Amino acid sequence: MQLREALGQIAEIRERMATSQTFRGYRSATTAISGVAAVSVGLLQSFLLPDPAQNVKAYIALWASAALLSLVIVAIEMVVRVRRSGSAMQRQLSLLAVEQFMPSVVAGALLTYVIYAFIREATWLLPGLWMILFALGVFASSRLLPRASFAVAGFYLLAGVAALVVSRYGWAYSPWLMAGGFGTGQFAMAAILYLKLEKVRHEPID
Repeated sequence: MQLREALGQIAEIRERMATSQTFRGYRSATTAISGVAAVSVGLLQSFLLPDPAQNVKAYIALWASAALLSLVIVAIEMVVRVRRSGSAMQRQLSLLAVEQFMPSVVAGALLTYVIYAFIREATWLLPGLWMILFALGVFASSRLLPRASFAVAGFYLLAGVAALVVSRYGWAYSPWLMAGGFGTGQFAMAAILYLKLEKVRHEPID
């Protein structure tokens, strides 16, 4: 019994230490790739779906595929980095990062299904809702990220609200809502990760 309590206390201490450290599993390169994916899918939509309101299923499938691809790329890099480091702390930080961000992803998937399946006339809300949910995920993860990431979360929140407003005035399903919102946000986050984490680690010490 004492051994089990001791192990539980050690696990709790590790978790508290993890929450006080900066997570280095998110990298600028993969984050920038997700930004490129957003812009690329926006361009692709403008050619393949000139009238997405008439084919909402294809619109959702296109952007869901882009989101899934970005998640898979980030997940693969996180797993590879944890295995290479062999650090229990890095493993704890990675699990904590997933726990903090995934609820917004799951909520986005469920909300998308419910709106498409039962309230299809409200699908024009999806781009704005996706950005708002993504903002909540970044806010939840901000304790593990550089402080400047809080500004990116704020940007996503404002972009999502703006998308909801302008979608009522002819911008519903516009490829540039998603490409502009997620492209700008991910490029900004990539710059923060590089400047605050990666560049600092490689600068020579005088």
